[in-house]
Formats: sequence, structure tokens, C-alpha cells
Amino acid sequence: MTHQHHPHDEHAQANAAHHEGHGAQPSHGAHGDHGGHTGHGGHGDHVAQFRRLFWMMLVFAIPVVAFDSMFASLVGYSLPQSGWTTWISPVLGTVMYVWGGRPFLTGAIDEIRGRQPGMMLLIGLAITVAFLASWAYSLGFVSHELDFWWELALLIVIMLVGHWIEMRSLAQTTSALDSLAGLLPDEAEQVDGDTTVRVAPSQLQVGDVVVVRPGASVPADGRVVDGTASLDESMITGESRTVRRSVGDAVVAGTIATDSGLRVEVTATGDDTALAGIEKLVTDAQNSSSRAQRIADTAAGLLFWFALTAAIITAIVWS
Repeated sequence: MTHQHHPHDEHAQANAAHHEGHGAQPSHGAHGDHGGHTGHGGHGDHVAQFRRLFWMMLVFAIPVVAFDSMFASLVGYSLPQSGWTTWISPVLGTVMYVWGGRPFLTGAIDEIRGRQPGMMLLIGLAITVAFLASWAYSLGFVSHELDFWWELALLIVIMLVGHWIEMRSLAQTTSALDSLAGLLPDEAEQVDGDTTVRVAPSQLQVGDVVVVRPGASVPADGRVVDGTASLDESMITGESRTVRRSVGDAVVAGTIATDSGLRVEVTATGDDTALAGIEKLVTDAQNSSSRAQRIADTAAGLLFWFALTAAIITAIVWS
């Protein structure tokens, strides 16, 4: 399992562009593969993966921290004198570095290959330095000041919970867009003289009259010209009770006629519908998050170079 910041950013942008066109093209087609995610299901899978990984690493982190000599001295308790206890933190810490740190290490490698240092490279560098220094201490090559096993464990756990929250937020946003897109019917019954013809909602034009049968969704914003029905508008307004609509009343695309049929004259289609407006608000919010992510990655890149320069200068001074 791998996780990278930049592919998520690209996924958000591509996903936003896809949903923006839903007002004109209601058929909810499959999403392309963005950065290793196949459609929206990819976010749900990543949420579950990061959740499981976080809880497993948390279980490993507890003994790593508890049996770390540096942490024990800071808190003020004594560790058992058995020789095997000194290897609990190194062994479990190595498991955490290889397993729990894998998303960050693979992300760091990708950033190096792309010559775009960012947050993943910064995290990967931090846990790698902590891992190597801690093993150097455990093998007796350096003093106890470079024992970072418990810091390594906590850093990995904290970063995993942060990425879990990030993936859950992305999954919720894309799920909301999917729900909105699913409100529109695949076909609309357009009145053509004494008969009706089935057309895609994207083919409707202002002034067309459509038949909305009981249990069907309204394909476009319009005005009732015949019939009376109770409409379920909960997905648009949040109101759970149905609303009675009759001749002359306005109806909104995506609402459902629950008890009887209607004839509706189309007054707005495509991006001009209320449903498309709601989708645009959700999409804009997602794009705003993507822009914030790019700014954060840029800042992380600058921080990486600053930290690397400071480390080199410090090493030169110490030597």
C-alpha cells in the first residue's frame, strides 16, 4: 500500500472537473485512474487501509515507547534488567519503520524522482534519520542522546492518523458528489405531440415538457403544467417531509415524485439547474482544499531544504 500527497491532489482536481460537468451530462460514468486510485472506491479503500495501519502501529508503539530507556528516564520509572527487554524497542521500532513508515518512504522516493521535495520527503527523512541513529545507539556506536525509538514510534503514529483523517475527508467529499450526481435519472420522458420519447436529460431544452412518473426523479428544473404530486426534496433542501406541488409550482431537478405523476415544463437545464449549483459549491470546496495542499507542499519543500542545510552545517560544526 502506498500513499502520496501529489496524486491525491491530482485526483481532487480531476474529480472536481468530472463533477462540474454533471449538470450537462447526468450519466455518472466511471472515473479514470488517478494516482493509483480507481474511481471513488479508491478513497474508501485507502481510508480503511490507513485506519487498520494506524491501529496496528499504535499497538506496536505502546511497547516501543514503554521499553525505551530514554522515555523511561524522562518519565521516571525503571525498566526490567533482563537483557531481552533492551531489544523490544529496536525490533518493534524496525517493524514500525518498515511497515508503518512505508507510505511515507515510497512517497519520499516519488518526490525525489519527480524532483519536487515536499511533505512526504520531509517525513521520510525524519523517520529514516531517527531509525538509523536509534540503531546506532542500540548497537553501542553512539551515546544514549541519539536514542530516538520512542520518538520514531510516535511520529509514525501521528503521521498515520493525520493521513487517515485526510483520506476520510476526501472520501466524504467525493461521496457527496456521487450522491448528488445520482439524483438525476438516466433518461427523461419528453412529450412529443401525443406520445413521449426517452431522451438523455442533457438533451432537454428550455420549454420542453417532460413526464415525471410516480417514483421517478425530475430530470431538470421546471414548472408544473399538469398534475399534482408530493415531492421528496430532502436531498436538495434537507427537509424530510414531502412537499405538495401542483400546476404553476416550481420543481427542482433531482427531486422525486412520490405518489403521482406530473408534467413539467423545463425552465433550466445543465449547469443552470439548482442541483448543478450545489455540485459546484462542493467542487469549489474540494478545489480550495487542493490549493491549500499545494501551498502546504511548497512550504514543506522549503522546510526540507532548510532542515537539510541546517543539518549539514551542524554536522560540519560538530566534526
